[in-house]
Amino acid sequence: MPQIPEKIHELTVGQLSARSGAAVSALHFYEAKGLISSRRTTGNQRRYSRDTLRRVAFVRAAQRVGIPLAVIRDALAELPEERTPNRADWARLSERWRSELDERIRQLNRLRDHLTDCIGCGCLSLENCVLSNPDDVFGERLTGSRLFAEGR
Repeated sequence: MPQIPEKIHELTVGQLSARSGAAVSALHFYEAKGLISSRRTTGNQRRYSRDTLRRVAFVRAAQRVGIPLAVIRDALAELPEERTPNRADWARLSERWRSELDERIRQLNRLRDHLTDCIGCGCLSLENCVLSNPDDVFGERLTGSRLFAEGR
């Protein structure tokens, strides 16, 4: 990993990419989404402050656990004066996201368990299928393949 001398306070997009592990295109995307910011030189080149490395690390860590970029952006916007997140910020935000992640895990476990049941039965009945018709929400109105015809 390339080292950046302490006297350099701004990074080029290439330096930021090399240090953060994020592709240049991802950094441009993050900037377009308001997750990071840069200033432009007189030659219209992007320059990022050194603390952008921590913001990118924060964004990538949150993405790895499945937090949508819009939620990450909103969390970053809550920080005073758009400062870089610190350990306390991560602890507070990750606690808030924990219940959402726990619910997603429960849904995925349920989906996995029902997928096994579905493969085992082989009928793929829309009347009884817990994947296509969870909790038989369509049972009162229609059953079977007519559900697909109704949607068209």
